[in-house]
Amino acid sequence: MNRAAMLALTPVAVAYGFGVRLRNNLYRQGLFRSFSVGVPVISIGNLTMGGTGKTPLVEWLAGQLAASGKRVCVLTRGYGRKSSGRVLVSDYSRVLADIDEGGDEALMLAQNLRGRVAVICDRDRIAAAQWAKENLGCDVFVLDDAFQHRRIARQLDIVAIDATNPWGSRALLPAGTLREPMNQLKRADCVVITRADEPKNLDQLRAEIETIINRPRLFTSRIKLRSIRLLDESSSLDISPEQSPHTAAFCGIGNPSSFFSLLHRNRMSVTYARAFRDHHHYTQSDVDSIVKDARSSGARAVVTTAKDAVKLRSFEFALPCYVVHTSIEVHDHEEFLRYVNHAISTAD
Repeated sequence: MNRAAMLALTPVAVAYGFGVRLRNNLYRQGLFRSFSVGVPVISIGNLTMGGTGKTPLVEWLAGQLAASGKRVCVLTRGYGRKSSGRVLVSDYSRVLADIDEGGDEALMLAQNLRGRVAVICDRDRIAAAQWAKENLGCDVFVLDDAFQHRRIARQLDIVAIDATNPWGSRALLPAGTLREPMNQLKRADCVVITRADEPKNLDQLRAEIETIINRPRLFTSRIKLRSIRLLDESSSLDISPEQSPHTAAFCGIGNPSSFFSLLHRNRMSVTYARAFRDHHHYTQSDVDSIVKDARSSGARAVVTTAKDAVKLRSFEFALPCYVVHTSIEVHDHEEFLRYVNHAISTAD
C-alpha cells in the first residue's frame, strides 16, 4: 500500500482502533465475559494479518500434545471456506471435509495431523468445543488464530510474531496490517518469534517486545524445509533441493517472500516467482498462466506450498508440480512444552 492510500485510510484506522480498545477495556472491566469450556484451552494467534507462521506452530503444538497422550482438537474459524456453520474437518481417524467445506488452512491441518488430532471449523468456538467434548471426548483444545477471539477462556495466550515483518507497517487496519495496537501484546502470556533465523535485528525485536511485556515468556523458532513431494503425493522427490530442476515458484499465502526465501536458502534454482493474494482460489486459467510463464523463464517444473496444494489437486499441470512441506522448529522446545503442559495441568 502506498503512502497516499495509507493516509486516506488513516481516519478509518483511528475509528477501528478506538473500537478495538473499547472492546478490550470492556473485557478487562468484566462487562464482557470469557466463558470456560471445562477443559484446557491453548490459544495461538497474532497481532497482524496473515503470514506470521502461526499455522505451523498450531500444527506442531497440537501434534506434540497428541504424542503425549492427550486427545487434542484444533478449533478454527475456517477462513476462506465456502461453507457455514460447524464443519467437522477431521476426527481421530479420517479427513471428512473438502476444500470448500473446511478452507485451505483447516484442510491442511487435518491432512497433516490425520489420525492424531481432530479439526473443527466454527465461528462459535464455545459451541464447537462443547460439541467436541461430548462427541469426540476431547480433553485439550488448541485455538487457531484466536488472540482477538476473547469469548472463550484459555489457559495460555500464545502470540506468534514474524521476525521478518513483526509489526507490518505499524498501522492499524485498514491503513496497515495490525489487528490491534501494538501495546495490546501485553495480554499475551507467551511470545514465539517465528523465522528468527532470517533477520539480523533479532535483539532489537526482543527489546521492543520487552518494552510492551515486562519479563515476557519469549521463545524463538524457524521454519525449515521438511520434504518435497509431487502434487499427487505418489512419491517424494528423491533428489536434494539443490539438485532439483529449474523451477518456477508460486503461492497464495500471507508472507510469500518467506516462501521464496526458503527456496533460495535451500539452494533451489528458482527462475520465476509469482505471488497471489492470501487464500487465493485457483482456477485452471491461473494454472495455465503459471505454467506458461514458468516455461518462458526456462523452468522445467513448478513448486508451491502445502497450503496451496490442497486447492490444486483437481487441476491439470503441463509441467511437474512439486509441493514444499515445511515444519516449525521451536528453539528450546523442551522448555516451551514444559511451560505449556504446566498451564494445562493447573487448569481449573
